[in-house]
Amino acid sequence: MKNLGLIDKIVFIFNSLAATALLLSYLLAFIPPKSFPLLSVLSLGVPVLILINLVFMVYWIIRFKRQFLLSLIILLVGYNYATNLYQFTGDTQTSEEELSIMSYNVRLYNSYGWTDEKNIPEKITKFVKEKNPDILLTQEHTVDEIGINALYPYKFVHKKGRNSEFGMAIFSKYPIIGQSSIDFPHNGNNNSIYTDVVVRKDTLRIFNVHFQSLNIKPEIDELRKADSKKLLGRIGQGFSLQQEQAEMMMKKVNETPYKTIIAGDFNNTAFSYVYAMVNKEDRFTDAFLHSGEGFGQTFKLNYFPLRIDFIWVDNKIQINDYKRFKNEFSDHYPILTKIKI
Repeated sequence: MKNLGLIDKIVFIFNSLAATALLLSYLLAFIPPKSFPLLSVLSLGVPVLILINLVFMVYWIIRFKRQFLLSLIILLVGYNYATNLYQFTGDTQTSEEELSIMSYNVRLYNSYGWTDEKNIPEKITKFVKEKNPDILLTQEHTVDEIGINALYPYKFVHKKGRNSEFGMAIFSKYPIIGQSSIDFPHNGNNNSIYTDVVVRKDTLRIFNVHFQSLNIKPEIDELRKADSKKLLGRIGQGFSLQQEQAEMMMKKVNETPYKTIIAGDFNNTAFSYVYAMVNKEDRFTDAFLHSGEGFGQTFKLNYFPLRIDFIWVDNKIQINDYKRFKNEFSDHYPILTKIKI
């Protein structure tokens, strides 16, 4: 640093802090949130830290300074994290016999009027009918919603608790021969359900998951008004609950005798502990990483393209395509993958 001017020295100090924070955040995917709930919050900032380090690297390159190596090395160490953030091209193909699977958090079909847009249930039903997925997984599903229900001959619609107004659902064009709910032991409607679906001569187990919400409002003004200590504490507690829920689900996944697909609203990013837990044994492929493009944003956050909805496909199954549909009927965007059967 002795060859740097005062301003460059100050810039390099901030660069070092950003690089250290990014390196630490890489490790958080392997540290149980229950151990360090508040520290795990840093994983939400990985996308921002990656972009900040890219900016620092470009700054030093323009200045012809070897300090660019700091951010470059940190980014190379976390190369897989960068690919989780953005995909330049997707690997797509077609097969004569394909199965399409869609996951969609429908936000109660606007039952509480979160948007002024009219006829949301009808618009969601029309959208699903147009895309025509063979299997549809919905989270925050209003159990008496008849529009979607009428599109599929086979279904498993489950609400957690007698007084619940909503739950989760799996709809299928193919026969469902088994179904169950894991029922997370926490207050609220977050849960995981699964069905065994017979597709031609094969049986697939389909998990629909909705992990604990972190209760982060997408509006930047709401974040500014929030008490930072309470917000961080709530997020940390949410991460701890997500860990427990993921452990329960993965126990059932690991007992499954069939090829398996896991999809739904994780309420967390691809840099989180629960994301890493799903693929701890390299059994699954994130369909976005295989066939997606761009940031793959699935949640309407005003200040960053957040991807918190996922479709994990058993490695024994070929992924043909992945798409994200940017409509305005919920605070989540629906995602769809096509697989070869």
